[in-house]
Amino acid sequence: MQQRVVITGMGIWSCIGEDVKAVEQSLRLGRSGIGADPRRTEYGYQSPLTGIVPVPDLSHEGLRRSQRMCLSEAGRYAYMAVKQALEQAPITDRHRVGLIVSNDSTACELAEVEDIMRLHHDSRRLGAGAVFRSLNSTVSMALASIFGIGGISLTVSAACSGGGHAVGLALSLIRSGQVDACIVVGAQEVGLHAYTSFDALGIFSQRADDPEKASRPFDAARDGLVPSGGAACVILESAEHAAMGNRKPMATVRGYGFCTSPDIVTPSAESIFRCMSNAIQDADINPEQLSMIMAHATSTQDGDRAEADALLSLSLWLPKYTCGVGKPIGNPFVVSTKCLTGHECWMSGVSQVVYALIQMQGGFVAPHINLEQPEPAAARLNIPTKPIVTNINHVLCNAFGFGGTNSSIIISKP
Repeated sequence: MQQRVVITGMGIWSCIGEDVKAVEQSLRLGRSGIGADPRRTEYGYQSPLTGIVPVPDLSHEGLRRSQRMCLSEAGRYAYMAVKQALEQAPITDRHRVGLIVSNDSTACELAEVEDIMRLHHDSRRLGAGAVFRSLNSTVSMALASIFGIGGISLTVSAACSGGGHAVGLALSLIRSGQVDACIVVGAQEVGLHAYTSFDALGIFSQRADDPEKASRPFDAARDGLVPSGGAACVILESAEHAAMGNRKPMATVRGYGFCTSPDIVTPSAESIFRCMSNAIQDADINPEQLSMIMAHATSTQDGDRAEADALLSLSLWLPKYTCGVGKPIGNPFVVSTKCLTGHECWMSGVSQVVYALIQMQGGFVAPHINLEQPEPAAARLNIPTKPIVTNINHVLCNAFGFGGTNSSIIISKP
């Protein structure tokens, strides 16, 4: 018999808050965490815009020096997010608990290694922790040791869809009975070296004079995304395991869908549609039951347009009747929190789920703060520009990435 899977804990460290409570306030108020970093201009970036993510001080966390030495920038964010989630879901026996992390780069750590070698020409200057910080599996490796994970421990490398796939893999493992629970993390570095190769593509917004209005998903005047990062965590358990530990479910993870687009760079509306449809079919719900869709929508021209076209293809917005202003009654809300956070890349598939959980538990929908003139396809979507108080039952969370990899997750009220 297939196990029912629930979420019992969550944590987050982001540019709009360093815990769930602070993030909820930012979502309710439509408060942006985007700013301009002058160091990026000096270094040679075309755009200085970024999510402003504070680096946590772990000196008072009770960690051994050797443990702190092995934590990369993204690892430090992830440690704080996991710590918060485990405070909500205090699983003590972690023999059959897994850890799955979405992470796809350690650019900052590798750049530091190169700087030291160029300056000193002596690898002994790197120190013992450098190898652990610079591996792509750095976050899962360090956290598995720190938190005593006894089950599977690995890093998913799937660009910006990695977080969605990490949640989906955890869902599959728990459904099959191979683990009782999984700690799922999305972690993204934001240091000076993190996004240089992306900046070279000219895909970042140039609105440095007004950073809070720079990220404009679905808006006709969008001129590119804003890079961001931090870490987010959700804890998935079988319903039986959660009940045995007296842990109350926040939500049920109902469905996981995935597919790969034919082009490595250009988004495909057909593939995005297929990905969402697969998740809906796996969740065994009717599309009309969806209360909200957390769109991937990063504020790029091609990506936003392809996703908007795919959302329309679900036929969710074909009204039988309207409320008198042309908007269909009962349409699911389409939300892109990236207007507030920027694009959190490797973190985003997990942070989407956290943002959805916060809105589901709080009974509200976050506002889109920078939607002034929607592009044609998006104009037919139900995108709220003000906070709305409402009941949310089923949410579809999208995460798509370079290389054509796509993932969709559906969570529901327990």
